[in-house]
Amino acid sequence: MIDPPRPPNRKSPLQRTRAPALPPQPRSRRSHAFTAVAARGGFALQRCSGCGAYTYPARDACPVCLGADLPMTDAPRGGVILSATTVRVPADVYFRERAPWRTGLVKMDCGPTIVAHLHADCEEGGRVHMSFQLDKAGNAVAFAQPNERSPNADHDPQWREMTVQPLFRRALVTDGRSVLGQEVAAALVSAGASIVYVGMAHAWKPFEGQERLLAMPEVRLVDLDIADERSAIELADEIGHRVDILVNTAHHAREGGVLTRRGAASVREEIEQGYLGFVHLAQAFGPAMRARGADGANSAAAWVNVLSVYAQANWPRYGLYSASQAAVLSLSHCLRAELRPGGIRVMNVFAGPLDTEWFQLVPHPKVAPRAVAAAIIRSLQHGTEDVFVGDVADDVRRRLASNPKALERELG
Repeated sequence: MIDPPRPPNRKSPLQRTRAPALPPQPRSRRSHAFTAVAARGGFALQRCSGCGAYTYPARDACPVCLGADLPMTDAPRGGVILSATTVRVPADVYFRERAPWRTGLVKMDCGPTIVAHLHADCEEGGRVHMSFQLDKAGNAVAFAQPNERSPNADHDPQWREMTVQPLFRRALVTDGRSVLGQEVAAALVSAGASIVYVGMAHAWKPFEGQERLLAMPEVRLVDLDIADERSAIELADEIGHRVDILVNTAHHAREGGVLTRRGAASVREEIEQGYLGFVHLAQAFGPAMRARGADGANSAAAWVNVLSVYAQANWPRYGLYSASQAAVLSLSHCLRAELRPGGIRVMNVFAGPLDTEWFQLVPHPKVAPRAVAAAIIRSLQHGTEDVFVGDVADDVRRRLASNPKALERELG
């Protein structure tokens, strides 16, 4: 059984910050199909189109009939642990720092036998359900959990290495004036975050929802205007070494495309709030988070971006907004690569039109800000990387995968 979680002790100022180490990183190109599955929280294996056999690990030919057509297919998650072992003195630096570490062989109901990381509650001969998780290096690994979860299952040390549990962590939400920012702050508090810093541009100016934030003892209102580089730097100097989870909720959506929104002033404002704001945040908070990625229970853990799904396919009705979101998405991929040496997870949460004043003329379905906040917490707790919230976002994802040119025409 796993002990109940306790608040971590404050770090001694005399104790050094441990240099981050990563799990083994090399993967074949074909194996990265599992990385894509893990990023969205799915479970899929290669399945032969000829004989129907599931296979693992990644192969170029079916081991049963030698067929070469092995598409990734959603697979049953159930299995039985054939054997389990605990490695107490691993050769690899990453695992040696986290020993003891449990691994085992899992016989899947659908056929293959998989070498997997084991949850502490798993026992030999026991039934488990499998998932693919992203490790600290950003690669997919197989993870087995018991069908019957104990009350403190989320706090298994190996599971915590694959996920980001908000409990007892300190978070920064960048825009508390928006309904979305307020919902994210409330969701983090409900998930057990010890401190939630909420950024406020022009903090002296009252705003709707202020009383709700002030009523939560875990919330700290801080001055932050991400469009102002100095504001981001000053806040990072003050709290950057304490931020474990950063949630960028900056949202500046205005209707119009290249021809319908005349003049550069409104476009510049969108770029300052979106693209340049992201740059200011990354340069101010990124280095400290990357350096603290292996600092034990007090370590930095995740950077979350809330983006429009139209960052992936331009919606001409909100064309300039879609373009600025696409630029932020590109930057997030860059930041993901730069934060990976510290073991920091970068999550992108894609949503359709939000149910806010800036999309009031857009017909339903729309996404409630509270639903986006709930999706962020679930994704942190399950360790996913790309999250699509709502019917519109999921529809765009599927159509973009099947026929991107048709989607372009239909959006236009």
